[in-house]
Amino acid sequence: MYDRIKGFRDFYPGEMAARREVMDTVEGAARRYGFREVGTPALEPAEMYADKSGEEILEELYAFEDKGGREVALTPELTPTVARMVVAKQQALSKPIKWVSTRPFWRYEQVQQGRFREFYQTNVDIFGTSDPAADAEVLAVAADALTGLGLTADDFDFRVSHRDILGGLLESMDAGVDTREAIRAVDKRRKVERAEYMRLLEDAGLDGRQAEAFDDLLSTPEDRLGELVEFAGTDRVEAAVENLQAVLEAAADFGVREYCTLSLTTARGLDYYTGVVFECFDSTGEVSRSVFGGGRYDDLIEGFGGQPTPAVGFAPGYATLSLLCQRAGVWPAEELTTDYYVLQVGDTRSVAARVARDLRERGHVVESDVAGRSFGAQLDYADSIGAETVVIVGEQDLENDEVTVKDMETGDQTTAPVDDFPGDRGRPTYDDFA
Repeated sequence: MYDRIKGFRDFYPGEMAARREVMDTVEGAARRYGFREVGTPALEPAEMYADKSGEEILEELYAFEDKGGREVALTPELTPTVARMVVAKQQALSKPIKWVSTRPFWRYEQVQQGRFREFYQTNVDIFGTSDPAADAEVLAVAADALTGLGLTADDFDFRVSHRDILGGLLESMDAGVDTREAIRAVDKRRKVERAEYMRLLEDAGLDGRQAEAFDDLLSTPEDRLGELVEFAGTDRVEAAVENLQAVLEAAADFGVREYCTLSLTTARGLDYYTGVVFECFDSTGEVSRSVFGGGRYDDLIEGFGGQPTPAVGFAPGYATLSLLCQRAGVWPAEELTTDYYVLQVGDTRSVAARVARDLRERGHVVESDVAGRSFGAQLDYADSIGAETVVIVGEQDLENDEVTVKDMETGDQTTAPVDDFPGDRGRPTYDDFA
């Protein structure tokens, strides 16, 4: 008997049916905005991640030398991969490029609630435009996906920020500050004790007074963002504030402003983010960690050797999204459903197969016996797979040129002419013949 590897999960049919329904909802929201599906490899050169995040990142990945002597890694995220793909065919692709993809990823990290070593997420990305409307469209796709699952404004909140506001404020305080490390500290603000957070800011180059002042600035409300421009006195912060306000205005036009809250303490930990960033949180706080996030990464394509190409995207993961949906009571029922079970009694396979084919041609989910079971065993199986209607094709029925149609919820049954089943009916049930 083999045990499952830690951090990896099995999904049985009922669980997978619920996950598939959620994935289809998220992908459907993206498709309605014109995002096109792409497929991507599970392995990439390990240096692709080391170059962007430092050699230490490899300790968090499934990285190894393959049989050809190449250093490779199981992909821990999609953004570098799609950036590489854009560079490869940049001139041939129509702009803006709008891609969506759902697939598994792998990271060798501590297993905890909502975090596994193999995880699935849907990536939604726009390449080739810096217009604030693109940021707003990404927020709109995310909101439509969540409301499509049955969530409301009382259930989730998009906490929106701008990396250049953070970087510009730090830059204005002291040229010796390690901006990257300070922003990483902000990203950890919710996850560590206050003293630890302050120590991280000080390790990044701020003294104690500066660290307190910087953190106070992050509490600036939306209607006073101009004060940050005055404090910094730089074009960088002014431009960032204007861009953030433009994105929020566009979000209002897209009908999703109600889901967005200014939160300058939202930083996103990955270094490639450059502009507006956001994270989705459970409004009630019961799911304490970020459900998913996204933002703008305008420099990444150029960093991969391509032409300067602005980009923005987000990526909901299904481990954390399931926590939010379950908390809100909108996670789909983890149960099997079947439209029809065609039950055979005696030597009736040819007729039963014809009935099943006709029903499948109408787009229904249809099962029939492939194990030579008894009448009772077949009926029990039909019940176990949630069959709505059972069509009984028995030798005695066929002698009368009939089949029996049984409603599994009520237990009522009646007969129907075999030559008229399903006939021209799209979804024939007991009620059509009773």
